Amino acid sequence: MQTTFAIILAAAATVFAAPAVDVVESRQTPYVPCSGLYISPLCCATDVLGVADLDCASPSRVVTDPADFQAACATGGQRARCCFLPLLGQGVLCQTPAGVVY
Repeated sequence: MQTTFAIILAAAATVFAAPAVDVVESRQTPYVPCSGLYISPLCCATDVLGVADLDCASPSRVVTDPADFQAACATGGQRARCCFLPLLGQGVLCQTPAGVVY
């Protein structure tokens, strides 16, 4: 009887001591809004035929997911963009980041 109780107690302790892997991994994986050639995350006001975006600036804070990136840009009346080359407040060859929907 005592052996069975000890085994059940050990099994229960193991289950409760196991870390919640999904929660830990989701907190440790940083959000990368832009990848590939379009590596510069910017908030831009105007898109000119997908070739250039005007009045661009980096997000005012570190963004944690697509919705946060969109919200960070929306506070300034701008749109979230990933650009190939930021140049003097303009974005050259920009696209909408993955996960951001307009």
